[in-house]
Amino acid sequence: MSKFEELLTSVEAYQTRVTENYDRVRRLATDIKDGFCAYLDSKDGVCVHLVPPIGEFQPRTDLDKAFTIPPRGFRPLGPISFGLAVRVTRGTNWIRVPMHCRKLGDRFTVFLDGGPSYTFSLPIADHDPSPFYDMLYDHIAKQFTDAVDHYDNGEDARSIGFDFSDNDEVGV
Repeated sequence: MSKFEELLTSVEAYQTRVTENYDRVRRLATDIKDGFCAYLDSKDGVCVHLVPPIGEFQPRTDLDKAFTIPPRGFRPLGPISFGLAVRVTRGTNWIRVPMHCRKLGDRFTVFLDGGPSYTFSLPIADHDPSPFYDMLYDHIAKQFTDAVDHYDNGEDARSIGFDFSDNDEVGV
């Protein structure tokens, strides 16, 4: 086998792992979006979307733009990030919670930007996600309750650690 053939074989193995990693993160992100919305038990429409983890965002799920690596083409192998937009008012205000996903051996860790992390055992589908949803909910709610507490106790209210978006339609 020529050096070029060896290189092609190595890159094919690399791209196989990239696809496996991307597909796993995309499945997990979709499950989190659907599961967390069900966990929140919103009675008036969609309350969670997948959005890019940085930059401007609209609260609409676009799977081609929600992740830090593209869905097709030559992609890097490594951690993948995505954003979760969560509606936080009865109106149209949404926050974004960036998440960073990394596979470490037979475990898969999701790091909440500016918050805790949660480690799933693989395969992820074999495990109850409720503890993760509890952690995610607590992380979001704590940002608001801490700010209220600071304000009520005469301290400067610290800024909320989320990006906000306002959408004209409820539950889109």
